[in-house]
Amino acid sequence: MMRFPNPVFVALDTPDLNNALSLARAVKPYVGGLKVGLEFITALGPDAIRRVAEIGLPVFADVKFHDIPNTVAGASRAIAGLGVAMFNVHASGGEAMMRAAADAIAPWTPRPLLIAVTVLTSLDDAVLEMVGQRAPASEQVERLAALVKKSGLDGVVCSAHELATVRAACGPDFLTIVPGIRPAGAAVGDQKRVMTPKQAVAAGADILVIGRPITAAPDPAEAAKAIAEELGL
Repeated sequence: MMRFPNPVFVALDTPDLNNALSLARAVKPYVGGLKVGLEFITALGPDAIRRVAEIGLPVFADVKFHDIPNTVAGASRAIAGLGVAMFNVHASGGEAMMRAAADAIAPWTPRPLLIAVTVLTSLDDAVLEMVGQRAPASEQVERLAALVKKSGLDGVVCSAHELATVRAACGPDFLTIVPGIRPAGAAVGDQKRVMTPKQAVAAGADILVIGRPITAAPDPAEAAKAIAEELGL
């Protein structure tokens, strides 16, 4: 059973604010939220995040903070003040860093959800070995997810292929945000560990982050509508 009425969050990964707002308004009837990432935030700044939030859908700020605890605490307070519903840090930053982020946003009402990235969906076992992390990816995700839960965060970003592993390690109430979602027949692009929307929801994903299959479609609203229909929404 889906925890969110509509689990689809559209990735507005563009440095063009007018384009992002136009896309967001077009897909709003068919999606549950919006994601803004590093390209958008770096090019357009905090006011642009507020503009996206004004559209009226939950906003996931995909900032992936990874620094010393004090710096991440300050950055977490700053992003929480922009009206986002959720943001993330890197689990590989360690327990002290994650706890600093959680403590920094504790006074907010409502408090944004705080999520940690485990293993990027663009990485496979060979790349993990190359950068000195123990493969297979599923075991690294399990290790990091357990650390995230211990650190008091709300959930993780992981591949749909690791959902069962995360659920077994962290329980049913731990949120799972899944990128690398590709509708059947869509190009995989630079993603390595992908799954269709219907497969991911069946596997237990709480939120599906979908970018290019919607935003690069000839008609983004129709693409979002087709995904909603596939999910029975």
